[in-house]
Amino acid sequence: MIYLKIPKSRVGVLIGKKGEVKKRVEKTAGVKLNIDSKEGEVIIDDTGSDPFMALKARDFVRAVGKGFSPERAWRIFNEDVYFEEIDIKEFVGKRENRIRVLRGRIIGKEGKTRRIIEELSGAFISVSGYTVAIIGDYYQMETAKRAVEMLLRGSKHATIYQFLEKKRREMKYAALDYYYIQ
Repeated sequence: MIYLKIPKSRVGVLIGKKGEVKKRVEKTAGVKLNIDSKEGEVIIDDTGSDPFMALKARDFVRAVGKGFSPERAWRIFNEDVYFEEIDIKEFVGKRENRIRVLRGRIIGKEGKTRRIIEELSGAFISVSGYTVAIIGDYYQMETAKRAVEMLLRGSKHATIYQFLEKKRREMKYAALDYYYIQ
């Protein structure tokens, strides 16, 4: 059994229209989701299921709870895709004003910075509450995580964009090398 709590406002998204999202997760992961819509509590009954898939279901629920759409969070069920959270409070403590400023730096004007990080790293990002959640494969995750941490430490946006462009080129060259070796 895995116990989780998600915001009450995200319970409907996790269940989906006519329970479609919940049913799809249960079928794919081989688990049973028990969702308390009043409290936002989710119990994942993983009895008899593959432990790896139970952890993927846990990450899916956490991702939806952090603001990802089910379509974006669904990527977690791919074998080489991971979910990770960065706690903004680790960088500034509990000062609400600083947390709000840093959230704004990550999101950017009209979502520009978040969008650029997503496009250049290939990862998905959601900024919710005191956390930044990331979904991506190993290289996408590391690139996006490093970019977010650089922003949280005060690096200029231009520096972040240059870093992301460089990493994107490296990933393209690595993919080409892999293709030619095959």
